[in-house]
Amino acid sequence: MEQKIQEFFDVLRNAKSVAIMGHKNPDGDSMCSVLALAHLIEENYGIDVLCVYDGNIPDALDNVPLRSRIRYFERVDVNQHYDVAIVMDYGNPLHIGGPKPIVDNADFVIEIDHHKNENTVADLCINDDTAAATAVIVYKIMRMGNWNMDSVTADLLSLAIITDTGNFKFSRNGDALRIMADLVDSGVNIRNLIELMNNKPRKAIQLESRTVANAEFFYHGRLALATVLKKDYKYLDGRGELILSLLGQIQGVDYIVLLKEQKPEQIGISIRSRKNPINQIAIELGGGGHERAAGAIVRDSLENVRARVLALFKGA
Repeated sequence: MEQKIQEFFDVLRNAKSVAIMGHKNPDGDSMCSVLALAHLIEENYGIDVLCVYDGNIPDALDNVPLRSRIRYFERVDVNQHYDVAIVMDYGNPLHIGGPKPIVDNADFVIEIDHHKNENTVADLCINDDTAAATAVIVYKIMRMGNWNMDSVTADLLSLAIITDTGNFKFSRNGDALRIMADLVDSGVNIRNLIELMNNKPRKAIQLESRTVANAEFFYHGRLALATVLKKDYKYLDGRGELILSLLGQIQGVDYIVLLKEQKPEQIGISIRSRKNPINQIAIELGGGGHERAAGAIVRDSLENVRARVLALFKGA
């Protein structure tokens, strides 16, 4: 890892232009890690950095620092040449949240990720699947490079870690907590950051409440399954993390599945587990993720996907 980070520094020293992107429909870790790394590169190397995304950004992230810096891919020149393209927190090439020409035309491609990537796209891979968030890796790069960290960077890294660990519920080791302690010592106010994200539209909260209330339970109540229909999907803010969290608090529930009818014949699936690994189930559905937080997108009818999911959980 240290050797790869040193190579990363060498590449940046010779670069004049950089483009950075995370995964489609960015969450807190994806977007805030992209913005934090871009800000660090600009402040420490003086390089112009483009931050780009694809899909939708949750309203809850509207007030995070530098939000206006990340641009929708259709509003940039996708054929512009960049010395370096960096893809972050993407997990699978199909999930990269930026136009393919930017990556294809770059002189050098780097990936920074905390997912297991079986099919990498980069010349240099700085990956650590033991990290609780991609921001953890960015923090380590920053410290190893002795880069200056201002309050904006500290807040962005903190937001990324808080959101991707579910307020530290999904921490895999003590790294995220130690890093967070350092960030708090540097002046980060966790309460203020969490309040910053209390920014959802009323219809999103109403949808989340209805979806939880209408959830179904299977296999002696061990599996909670909730569904968001196409007519309501536009009101869902992000991936439905609150729905997953509330259902996961119900006594006796071990597994939580949220089916999202994004388009006709396109179903987004989010899966969570309180105890046992479920990433293999996500892989069976064509997706992937972490041991207890994974997902997939399946192009089929809602009825067929629902039946498939129930069958996969039958022996769980």
